[in-house]
Amino acid sequence: MTPGSAAPPDPRATDPGARVRVAIDAMGGERMPRAAVEGAVAAHLEGHQVVLVGDEAALKLELSRVGIELPVVHASDVIGMNEHATDVRRRRDSSVMVAMRLVKDGRAAACVSMGHSGATMAAAIFELGRVAGVDRAAILAALPTAAGATALLDAGANADCKPAYLQQFAVMGSAYVRSLWGVAEPKVGLMSNGEEPGKGNELTRAAHALLAATPGLGFVGNVEGRDLFTGGVDVIVTDGFTGNVILKQAEGEAKAIFAWVKDALSSGPRARLGGLLVRPALRRLAKRLDPAEYGAQPLLGVRGYAFIGHGSADARAVTSAVRTAARAVAAGAVERLSAAMAELAQGALGRDDVTAPR
Repeated sequence: MTPGSAAPPDPRATDPGARVRVAIDAMGGERMPRAAVEGAVAAHLEGHQVVLVGDEAALKLELSRVGIELPVVHASDVIGMNEHATDVRRRRDSSVMVAMRLVKDGRAAACVSMGHSGATMAAAIFELGRVAGVDRAAILAALPTAAGATALLDAGANADCKPAYLQQFAVMGSAYVRSLWGVAEPKVGLMSNGEEPGKGNELTRAAHALLAATPGLGFVGNVEGRDLFTGGVDVIVTDGFTGNVILKQAEGEAKAIFAWVKDALSSGPRARLGGLLVRPALRRLAKRLDPAEYGAQPLLGVRGYAFIGHGSADARAVTSAVRTAARAVAAGAVERLSAAMAELAQGALGRDDVTAPR
């Protein structure tokens, strides 16, 4: 399989993950709880098992509106988008903490939250803990490419990083795309401002040397901003500050370009006629670039399945997030990631006879 040719599998495809129980933080996010309920109902109708976590009265009211019953676990509190992430430590009955605790206790296999991303990360670390050998958990974002997708991490969890963190991100990202995207030998690139090993700042130069010296890692060297969407590599690693800027810039640019195209195709009779002809192709492209198609991004490095969505997520994004989470559980992504980190610690990355510590 060529680099970047793999894509996140079609989340609507029938697979064993359809029976994985996913806990949904139904209060975190701008459109909650309605979007959470509608998205959960759609996932339920596809055959997925879901449990809604949040204000029981509010959730049952929304469920009565759609006429379907789903399991609800009450949480009396919610972490607002403008509150501190570390508030979760003392607010243990907040919806995201209760949802994450369901995963910890084995009552759910994965947690999805569209709320405060920092609070979701903190809740995952507090309740689930980190995988052995992981210093910092990282958010993985799927960037669409011409032939599939490229994994970018960290996409926002850690603004300041050490070279060892980027090495761990590379190992975790490779394990994830290998298990979930079917990439047998992922190629890893380091985001920098030039292809030469000496390019970049102190962090990227040190990280380049460390990645190049990591046995079993498919490191191919530096990549630049122009390489993000070409599909030349399967995994791109960077610090969370840069990664989040890349992600937000890509989302904003996609919206701007589609707005410009829309204006151009409505500028006159000929343009409108052309617009009618290309509309189906543009719709397919828009769907491919829509973050709601992925639903949520995995938080890699915690001992469980935690997914973080956009604060403005709608019902479709919630449904997609449930599908993505269920597929990750079915693929054993966390278990394979844990094994890869054990291999890194033992200097045996890429071997199949090393197992993760229990």
